[in-house]
Amino acid sequence: MIFKTLKESRKFYKHYSKLAGFSTKIRNTTRDGDKIKNQLIVCSREGMWKSKISPTLKTNPSAGLNCSAIIYVHIIKDVGLWTISKVVLNHSHPCCPDQAEMLKQHRELSMFVRRTIETHEEAGIRPSKTYQSFVAAAGSHCELGFIEKDIRNCITREVRNISEKDDAKEFGKYLVRMKEKNQNFFFELNLEGDHCIKHAFWADARGKAAFDYFGDVVSFDTTYNTNRYNLVLGSFVGVNHHGQSTLLGCAMMKNEDIQSFKWLFKCWLRCMGGKAPKGILTDQCVSIQRAIELCMPTTIHRWCIWHIMKKIPSKLNGYKGHIDIEQEMSHVVWNSYTKDDFDRNWNDFLTKYGLRGNKWLSARFAEMYEDQHIWILVYLDYHFWAGMRSTQRSESMHSFFNKFITKNNSLRQFVKQYDNCLASRERIRCCRFSHCGTVRNKISNRGTISACIYP
Repeated sequence: MIFKTLKESRKFYKHYSKLAGFSTKIRNTTRDGDKIKNQLIVCSREGMWKSKISPTLKTNPSAGLNCSAIIYVHIIKDVGLWTISKVVLNHSHPCCPDQAEMLKQHRELSMFVRRTIETHEEAGIRPSKTYQSFVAAAGSHCELGFIEKDIRNCITREVRNISEKDDAKEFGKYLVRMKEKNQNFFFELNLEGDHCIKHAFWADARGKAAFDYFGDVVSFDTTYNTNRYNLVLGSFVGVNHHGQSTLLGCAMMKNEDIQSFKWLFKCWLRCMGGKAPKGILTDQCVSIQRAIELCMPTTIHRWCIWHIMKKIPSKLNGYKGHIDIEQEMSHVVWNSYTKDDFDRNWNDFLTKYGLRGNKWLSARFAEMYEDQHIWILVYLDYHFWAGMRSTQRSESMHSFFNKFITKNNSLRQFVKQYDNCLASRERIRCCRFSHCGTVRNKISNRGTISACIYP
């Protein structure tokens, strides 16, 4: 047989192997420089070998059965055509034409299936659920010409296989498209020398409008479980008139140093027209604290008391009677109703348990004592905090994001899932309060949405 190209000869033998009920592999290729002279294609059961995977993990492990079926193709000199010069058709094992389409070489995903996989991935549907939807549509597993692993390989190879540089470009294009759709969308992007993201901030029109109404108190927190590059995701969250968490802006940062937070807070203030919140809650972080002092000197800064109190047991569990010490410390923090009461109760607490010489309490916690105006309740509760004493609202927002976003997401996937996440949250919110009498329309980055306002 004569073929115009080597690819045609391989395609022919692959088609023949599917009809006959076996699969093939390339055993040997001879080259003359960059050009291929000949190629030996054998049955996949050629040789004597056995899969290293335990039968308990793989019920039907593959193995070589010393099969001798081969074809040998080589190029005809001076003509440029390819010919099959040697053929062995006999196999040392039974062939199964009816089940050949399930062999790895013959399993294929159609364009419709690939497009469906991409759509489900954008919507945040897990590969296992995607596969089950194909099974339900086909009627059974036997009617499908692929398995769940093929779907996962397709996602990894075609959907998620993107370099960090190209991923950053796609992320930038997304922000530009959102700006073109709505001029009230705000973003700033800071790239490193290799065009990878160093800092990024964005806020949609919905968040900017919400800040005008509900920007008195803001919670700011960061999380790592967002993307494959370990970029820090920071979110600004407020509380609306229904007591619901409202997203006021998002950011990505490569580092959590003072300069990074200064860049972020300055961008956020520019986005909000230079208006700083009256109060802001954050986790206990020196870099955030210094950046707030420099960028928002009039804003009252408060540490998340839950995170601080959570650290106390781990610092005191080596002491005899540490449970009583922890309870007494909690009582001092939570039940001191005036500043003088706190100072007196704190000194009595140290004297009662003989802790004045304790290294952690005299050094580490002494700094906390000096910063008592940032986290002790009696110093802060006379300010308006919209019912917040911790960054729980930011963390609940991150928890909602985690339903859509995983740490393996590329930036391109992240922004799509982020958009889906906000749309889903807004949809739930509108449906929940659709019974309210007065409705006011606000402009969002998706168009016009309905936000109910109590009469």
